[in-house]
Amino acid sequence: MAAGLISLQIQHSIPRPLYRFSPKPKSHKLKSQKSDISKPQTKKTQDDGIPIDLVKTLAKFKSRHNFIRVLEVSRKSDHPFAGSRLLLLDTPGNIHSISFLLKLLTGTYFDVFATFPPILPPGPLGILGFGAGSAAKLILELYPQGVVHGWELDPAVISVGREYFGLSKLERQYPDRLFIYVGNALNANIESGFSGLLVDLFSKGCLIPELQDPDTWMKMKKKLREGGRIMVNVGGSCVEAEDSRRDGKVVMEETLKAMEMVFPGEVCVLDLGSRKDDSSIAVTGKLPDLDSWKKHLPKSLRFYVDMWKPFTE
Repeated sequence: MAAGLISLQIQHSIPRPLYRFSPKPKSHKLKSQKSDISKPQTKKTQDDGIPIDLVKTLAKFKSRHNFIRVLEVSRKSDHPFAGSRLLLLDTPGNIHSISFLLKLLTGTYFDVFATFPPILPPGPLGILGFGAGSAAKLILELYPQGVVHGWELDPAVISVGREYFGLSKLERQYPDRLFIYVGNALNANIESGFSGLLVDLFSKGCLIPELQDPDTWMKMKKKLREGGRIMVNVGGSCVEAEDSRRDGKVVMEETLKAMEMVFPGEVCVLDLGSRKDDSSIAVTGKLPDLDSWKKHLPKSLRFYVDMWKPFTE
């Protein structure tokens, strides 16, 4: 059970979290298309692919739970992921964590996760599906009072995070604000309750089946403090599962329906629109005052606030 998906394409032998990573052959020219739905200009997108010679494999091995690869994208690449390190899990090659050397924001659904703390009551935030720590890093560095408890099933993923994604530095920098647990994220609990839960749980390239069960969401709801919320990476059409019968869009819809049964009339969805290789995100609870929410966010994240829409079956 690891963090979610992004798909980025590198057409060669490299497979894709919620970005499919397929490097293009050396002779293939990248095409330009619109991807930032907040700005109408054209720009390169992850779907344009990256020349294989601009991608370096730093690690590649099988753990008990995952097929793990760590890739480094050259800063010379004309691509949004230039200068990044990517954690790919599962045979399809889904990206489960991303880190840039020279910037904090990722341009992916992790940035939506970073808008979560201002609409939560005081208290610790739980991350279910910690991956290599992409969401935790954003929250710890953007919100000085933030406390994160993260759960990850695969200890090898945590080890990779420490070695290649700066997780060891993060742990040293925030010893009283970051707590990492190896184990089943669905068993996550703290005595005082969570102010919020970030749920990013995928296995074999797909949302875990438990998230299509309303009982799972009821159990999570009971772990929240009063006024607490849950924000979820629900995947979507971008998800490429190892089992072809697990269609990403269908699984997303089943997950949202299960959430709606537990939070009736209080599920909203953010669809990243033209970014077809990025996830959709859901959040529970009635939306707060949007202007107030924006005031507590960095300017570069405020446009996400206007993208939420109520879930309708």
